[in-house]
Amino acid sequence: MMKHCITCGDALHPERAAKYSYCTKPDCQEQNLKDLTIVSIGVNKSADQFMVLDEKTSDELARGQHHDPRRGSYGRQGYEPPTERSASRPAPDRSSKPVAPNKRKPASPPVGRRWTESQQRLAVLYNEQGLNPDKIAEKLGLSRYLVTQMILTAPRHRRR
Repeated sequence: MMKHCITCGDALHPERAAKYSYCTKPDCQEQNLKDLTIVSIGVNKSADQFMVLDEKTSDELARGQHHDPRRGSYGRQGYEPPTERSASRPAPDRSSKPVAPNKRKPASPPVGRRWTESQQRLAVLYNEQGLNPDKIAEKLGLSRYLVTQMILTAPRHRRR
């Protein structure tokens, strides 16, 4: 069965029809072009690798899969953003347990901040990749307002 261009209706060559649904006429190509976001990944010292930024690549970057270990670290390996289920779960009541005097309490965010450094680094990374605050908030399970505050208060050396 011969495939046809979705724009003008002309017959497509079988090799072109295997990958594309439109012909090579300038008008058809212009109408059917899709912009792609390309991200540069520092793989080694001599060259960067370029990838199309999609959901899969974005998640891989957030997990640190393409991170060069010779460059400084940027977050925990295997970090998974909190899900709605874990975010909605109430914190356990710790008032009944005494804290041993020789044990240190885990570091908490500075007063006025309601996010961790890891969440902030992820939000800044996603922002640098072009995701809008709504998408970042959805990925991290936080509010848009909180994500915006995280990005705006990030250290200057991270923002470009």
